[in-house]
Amino acid sequence: MTVGDYKILDIEYDELMSLASHHKADYQNNTPFPNFFFDSFFNEAFLSDVLDEFPEMGDAKDIKYKTPNEVKLASRGESRFGKKTKVFMHFLNSEPFLNFLSELTGIENLIPDPTYEGGGCHQIKPGGFLKVHADFNKHKATNLDRRLNVLVYLNKDWDESYGGHFELWNEDMTKCEKKLLPIFNRMAMFSTTDFSYHGHPDKLNCPEGRSRKSLALYYYTNGRPSSEINEGLEDHTTLFVDRKGNETEASMRRYNRVVNMATDWLPPVVWRAIKRMRNK
Repeated sequence: MTVGDYKILDIEYDELMSLASHHKADYQNNTPFPNFFFDSFFNEAFLSDVLDEFPEMGDAKDIKYKTPNEVKLASRGESRFGKKTKVFMHFLNSEPFLNFLSELTGIENLIPDPTYEGGGCHQIKPGGFLKVHADFNKHKATNLDRRLNVLVYLNKDWDESYGGHFELWNEDMTKCEKKLLPIFNRMAMFSTTDFSYHGHPDKLNCPEGRSRKSLALYYYTNGRPSSEINEGLEDHTTLFVDRKGNETEASMRRYNRVVNMATDWLPPVVWRAIKRMRNK
């Protein structure tokens, strides 16, 4: 499939939809929650050009997370997209790709997010991490329900010893049921619910000068099944959870207790201002 002068996929639309049909049972019946991944999914030359455009993040344009829950960098909107990255991300929000996602996942009427709220370019440098969590479940501008994540990894020659695995955990947080190395041209996707716990919880161990790079896209619907909702948390931000029996996460537990108290007691306008300052 091509967009303008750019070949993004080595297959055409009918083949893309056949691929979705072939793997939809694998996706929908996977554990610990619906998920799947594809390797060598996109045209390698085009994705290499996208990688070449990936910014070295950390300046004033970027979101900087540095708490016991996460140490990572993220872009804002399209501000960090190069020319080919913009074409690529727009394709991933296009009708053909949405049709592919709906056929694969069984989630109908998916709505893309052209503002890339929480998505876009993600970078984790040596020592960084993202603790296990369930994602925020409402788009703050549209109030739509977040239903699906798609992650495209951009890390060539990535050694197992570097870590950075994408981990999927069971609901009671006693077991990591799947670990994926974030290698180049691997696309992972999973259904986002209040119980889809995932993350990159251990510190990244890659050499200085290397980093874990990915592109993240989130998809929404107007409403969601009640089985995906944690009663009493119908509208929540990211929910970080600790791995049972892991003593390295004591600081994370203490931090989140303070955050939860602040959320309960501070006026919303004050709490939003604190969050904005923390992520600068």
